[in-house]
Amino acid sequence: MEATKDPYKREYRDITIRTTDGSTLKGKVNIGIKQRVSDLFTKTENPFIVLFDVEYKDITGKVLFVNKSNIVWVEPKD
Repeated sequence: MEATKDPYKREYRDITIRTTDGSTLKGKVNIGIKQRVSDLFTKTENPFIVLFDVEYKDITGKVLFVNKSNIVWVEPKD
């Protein structure tokens, strides 16, 4: 049996997001074939960012879909 190739590239980056309500979310995003984290916000039509392994208050390890219009700033971790 032939192994199937995964058609998606996974390239994860740790980021911190501040939302319009003042919440701070820490987690990871998959930039895939993009060059930078900022490309997720400027070079895609999708209104949502998928954030996983999220740390927020007493929540850890969850997946969140964050609307880009509710984001004030994003800080990628080096």
